[in-house]
Amino acid sequence: MKPRRTPKPTDAELSILRVLWERGPSTVRQVWERLHPVQGTGYTTVLKLMQIMAEKGLVRRDEASRSHVYEATASEEQVQRQVIGHLLDRLFSGSAQRLVLQALSTKKASRAELAEIRKLLDKMEGESK
Repeated sequence: MKPRRTPKPTDAELSILRVLWERGPSTVRQVWERLHPVQGTGYTTVLKLMQIMAEKGLVRRDEASRSHVYEATASEEQVQRQVIGHLLDRLFSGSAQRLVLQALSTKKASRAELAEIRKLLDKMEGESK
């Protein structure tokens, strides 16, 4: 039996996860205080989303204190890999080359980003020898 994978988060869920990755474990109010000025999201909307995210397994809820504290169940990198894997399969028929070429042609990469990409490619080439 395959291990159960965490569902792919929606855009609204990703906004909440970004706050949790940045702040660490947080209450609904703390997350809402970060999101409201930028997105105008209501408190009850954030609360409901975080409850749904707990049911889906995207966050875990610590109910030990009066204000429940939520934390992401997966790291930002794990979620990025999952979403990219999904995108790679769905849109690029599994071709990493097509995904990378499209990404680089869509938005210009900085010199520092290109240097990191070269470093990663060199490392991958070294490992395949």
